[in-house]
Amino acid sequence: MSDHQLRTRTPAGPAPAPRTSGGSRAAAAFRAAAPALAVYAAARALGLLVFWAAASAAGKDPLGPLSGRWDSVWYQRIAEHGYRYTVTLPDGSVHSDLAFFPLLPALERAVSAVTPLTLGGAGLLIAWTAGLLAAWGIFAVGAQLHGRRTGVVLAALWGVYPTAFVQSMAYTETLFTALAAWTLYAVLKGRWIVAGALCVLAGLTRPSAAALIAALAITAAVTLVREYRDERRDERRDERRDERRAGPVLRRNARMIAGVALAPLGWLAYVVFVAVREGSPVAYFDVQAQWGNNIDGGRALAGFIAGLPWPAALGLCAALGLLGWLVVLCVRQRQPLPVLVYAITIVVISLIGAGYFGSRPRLMMPAFPLLLPPAVALLRLRTTGRTAAVLAVLACASAVYGAWTLLGAGPP
Repeated sequence: MSDHQLRTRTPAGPAPAPRTSGGSRAAAAFRAAAPALAVYAAARALGLLVFWAAASAAGKDPLGPLSGRWDSVWYQRIAEHGYRYTVTLPDGSVHSDLAFFPLLPALERAVSAVTPLTLGGAGLLIAWTAGLLAAWGIFAVGAQLHGRRTGVVLAALWGVYPTAFVQSMAYTETLFTALAAWTLYAVLKGRWIVAGALCVLAGLTRPSAAALIAALAITAAVTLVREYRDERRDERRDERRDERRAGPVLRRNARMIAGVALAPLGWLAYVVFVAVREGSPVAYFDVQAQWGNNIDGGRALAGFIAGLPWPAALGLCAALGLLGWLVVLCVRQRQPLPVLVYAITIVVISLIGAGYFGSRPRLMMPAFPLLLPPAVALLRLRTTGRTAAVLAVLACASAVYGAWTLLGAGPP
């Protein structure tokens, strides 16, 4: 056999798998995620059932708190009338509807226009559908990192989160989490353009999309630095650069850079819209400050803790310590960089703002990667029955807490 034949002959291998259509892949992905979706739906159904029973016993409308209170009212007003509403509080501060991002009200208006649903009903349909999509995306991330069983438990834990009742309300949490989870999954699979496009939508949903933008940007920057360092090392090893190797690297980086450049456009578009409308480049941040949502570095949180009775202050400090320990566990678990950056940034944003303290657990709810260490730990229990029992107890506790909160006076 000639030298040329030795260089060009390839070893025999298995026949390539038959190509599958996009519909077949989607169906297979849905079948894989079905247990996670079923467990998540059961947890949320339990929460709704407990709330319905509590509301009925109290003589209250079960649907009212889900679609007609707090932030959901602002979203529906935007859907119906556009951005034009402000309210002046007794202390003189002005609350403008420009504090709310436009994707949810736009979807509410569209769904209400093509269905018999009211804007409130459309908001609930969007939130519940997005909750299932979020659970699917969370499962996909968990399965990608630690296997399908971890993905199922991770989605279940997100569904029994203490403030998971918000997932059943006409709020943006489920919509944003769905977009964030699928964005992270796209990055893990190397689909940067898809990730950037999903991040655009997330940026039109909530200001916390800044965490997602940071995750993509930091991951891309680290990747570029590592590949540049590796290429320089290879060049020093071989004076003649291998163009066949460099070409694919450059093409892959081009798509990554394009995805990162695309990612902030939704968030920036809305900030620019508010700036033009109000005639000030910092108008959006002024609007948030009027709502008390400005960044103060954690002073408001410290002041809130200092003003509590000492048993409550100790309990809150213990909860914050647990939160910090979860972050440490995520680092020790060596979660992929985009997943880790996203979760930590969500936590930081939630803690350093000056807003209403009661909303902070809700603001941290999209940081689902924090639940990965508990999900892995639950799977170490000796039997599936014990894991299911723990999840059932958490689901009941979450349902009771949700009913108590929704029937209360304060916003979540």
